[in-house]
Amino acid sequence: MKIRVIGGGLAGPEAALTAARLGCSVDLYEMRAIIDGKPRLTPAHQTTEFGELVCSNSLKSESPNTAPWLLKQEMRRAGSDLLRIADETAVPAGHALAVDRVEFSRRIAEAIAAEPLIRVIREEVTQLNETEPDTITILATGPLTSDALSREIERITGSGHLAFYDSISPIVDAETIDMNRVYMAARWDKGTADYINCPMDREEFDRFLDALLAAEAAESKEWEKLDYFEGCLPIEVLARRGRDTLRFGPMKPVGLRDPRTGRTPWAVVQLRKENLRADSYNLVGFQNHLKFGEQAKVLRLIPGLENARFLRYGQIHRNTYIQAPLLLDETLRLKAANTILFAGQLSGVEGYTESIATGLLAGIYASAIARGQQPIPAPRASALGSLVHYITHADPKDFQPANITFDLLETLEEELRKKVRDKKERHRIVCERSLAAFDDWWNAISHPVAELPQ
Repeated sequence: MKIRVIGGGLAGPEAALTAARLGCSVDLYEMRAIIDGKPRLTPAHQTTEFGELVCSNSLKSESPNTAPWLLKQEMRRAGSDLLRIADETAVPAGHALAVDRVEFSRRIAEAIAAEPLIRVIREEVTQLNETEPDTITILATGPLTSDALSREIERITGSGHLAFYDSISPIVDAETIDMNRVYMAARWDKGTADYINCPMDREEFDRFLDALLAAEAAESKEWEKLDYFEGCLPIEVLARRGRDTLRFGPMKPVGLRDPRTGRTPWAVVQLRKENLRADSYNLVGFQNHLKFGEQAKVLRLIPGLENARFLRYGQIHRNTYIQAPLLLDETLRLKAANTILFAGQLSGVEGYTESIATGLLAGIYASAIARGQQPIPAPRASALGSLVHYITHADPKDFQPANITFDLLETLEEELRKKVRDKKERHRIVCERSLAAFDDWWNAISHPVAELPQ
């Protein structure tokens, strides 16, 4: 059986590379292409490259015994190709795994081109055949699934889509940052001091906040209902919730003592490297939906950015996902058509690492199906299994995409919780158990398997 992967973002290439590594032939479809010398893009993408990171360049924390670390540890043990590439293209980012986004995409393309079992097809898929006996389809078209394919997915699922809206953070030219007004530090001195910190006193913060609240929003497209994902709200939306909201969110100064004064600022804007050359930085947590001219005026009120040149302004784009609790089983297969799998943000997860993780699982499960076997889902106790358990068992009425958190993982027994009061120690125990459960599962499914049908 052939495996067809639709989508060249993060989940799609991971699924394709995983399935090929397990001996399956894969057709990888991507609608973004160069046609007659001109790029055909989506509203948010700027290139036709595989694995383009349209928002942040961070794959979250590498601090041991955190939920994002746990998920990545399981993925590394399972041989995730994109996580390996992320490790190889990492840029300094304190205790986070951040990548050089251009090099990251280039290396993904190299890996796909070097795999003889993968054939890349640059065209839009608009039709799905759920009864096609010799093809397994992995849908990983992400938050910007085309209108035509969205309608086809609606036809197959018999269920409407949900949509939320995500924003892109601005990027600034490093040479235009006034380094005399900023300082290098990582929060609580965790990891190396790789972040540029722009400190504000109370007067500077009030002036910035007033300008932000008065700034004019960008015009919304016809399809926008501005139903933002709660975990990635634009800064102007946060600011309207109260004058201190930003100081407890993306501008939180806690743990960022200014070494020049010995004091903690009233508020801090953090900048993170975009690439190894460190010639550009993104404003961490500063996604927004303001007009570009308004952004320039507001952001130049940040100390150190008075003369900043912005390489990219914040933007908004659509995120589309299915009602996974109603539609998918624990092997990411469509209940109504079990040769169709979903992965990435389309499946109901949120975040780069989570998207890659579901792509990895989809590749593993599709390969098992191609061999005529019943795929074995990742165990509930593992981070991978907990992530899929959430999207397949959440309350459909209140379903929202989720990042990996300890809330999704199995809790400790009540007796052990009473005995272990320290939160960090509890997390360590949960991580230890999760990795043990993952290892048992991985060892079981990694044994020699039947040959692929000819």
